[in-house]
Amino acid sequence: MKICLLEPFHTGSHAVWAEEFARYSQHDVKLMTLSGRRWKWRMHGGAVTLARHFMESGDQPELLLASDMLDLTTFLALTRAKTAGLPTALYFHENQLTYPWSPNGANPAQQRAHYAFINYTSALAADRVLFNSQYHLEAFTGQLTEFLKGFPDQNELESVDLIKAKSKVLHLGLDLQRFDAHRQGAIDEAGKPPLILWNHRWEYDKNPEEFFTALYRLQEEGFDFQVAVLGESYRNCPPVFTEAQQRLGERIIHFGYAENFADYAHWLWRADIMPVNSNHDFFGASVIQGIYCNCIPLLPRRLAYPEHIPRALQDNFLYDDLEDLLQRLRNILKKPVRQKDYLRSHVARYDWHEQITRYDTLFRDMTTEKQH
Repeated sequence: MKICLLEPFHTGSHAVWAEEFARYSQHDVKLMTLSGRRWKWRMHGGAVTLARHFMESGDQPELLLASDMLDLTTFLALTRAKTAGLPTALYFHENQLTYPWSPNGANPAQQRAHYAFINYTSALAADRVLFNSQYHLEAFTGQLTEFLKGFPDQNELESVDLIKAKSKVLHLGLDLQRFDAHRQGAIDEAGKPPLILWNHRWEYDKNPEEFFTALYRLQEEGFDFQVAVLGESYRNCPPVFTEAQQRLGERIIHFGYAENFADYAHWLWRADIMPVNSNHDFFGASVIQGIYCNCIPLLPRRLAYPEHIPRALQDNFLYDDLEDLLQRLRNILKKPVRQKDYLRSHVARYDWHEQITRYDTLFRDMTTEKQH
């Protein structure tokens, strides 16, 4: 079966997901992409450019798979000569309705409404709406009614039920087995201080202030630990990272983006504890990677994180607030332990070798349903 995957923001996790799906799928998946820059313009104009490319390509796929960054309604309108009747799936990596906008932006509420409406109409136009977690599905559909009530009239509130009825969770596929080759290369840290890991983007929504506040408290209380700060930084990086580098000093044994996958995998296997403080995560790929590499996760009891921990073990690894997190960190630092493989086995279900059958079956069934 031929699938055309449309991604107007082809970078980072969007690009990795698209390329890995194309590689692992039994279907013939062709990517049609634009570079991952200027995301707002991509949501405005990406559909026009991709529509032109699509009409010029000569390809005739049997299914369209678009990411949430595409204005799907515009794309379908401009390509109806070729796409009328084609089954269409929309995959939400994130959404602009519940994404936490930076408070430093100009009129964030107005901007949110504009881009959220593109997500809304795209979901209406799609035959199937896919989310990377149950939390994400519920967060988006749960906010739609209030969002639509904010408009003057003709609010189309009944459309929320239409979107819910065709929505489904399709977890993000990850190449987790790739980490296995680097497990033996991790340094044996017997006798070394426990290593605390940060492996997220250096941005405000990941809540680095609370993460480092916890470490400062532990430092003041005299606990012995080291820190590896990984993740991609950007031009407007929160100043707390520079402050942390100064205040934690020699405790930080790595600071900055891992130059290659081998280095990244090395640090994940070496790390002992992974406290997470994020205010936003629709899925949490970096968290899954850390758990797979046997880091002890300490996760907030919110967002998508409870989905990644077996229900019977959630009280062991989910915390309620900063003080709860600190007490759990103190307990681990007083009596360091290595993580068992049971959490690793639980998140291994997100590996592409497990997920790809779900993807391929879903899209094959969509074409069958459309034919009938």
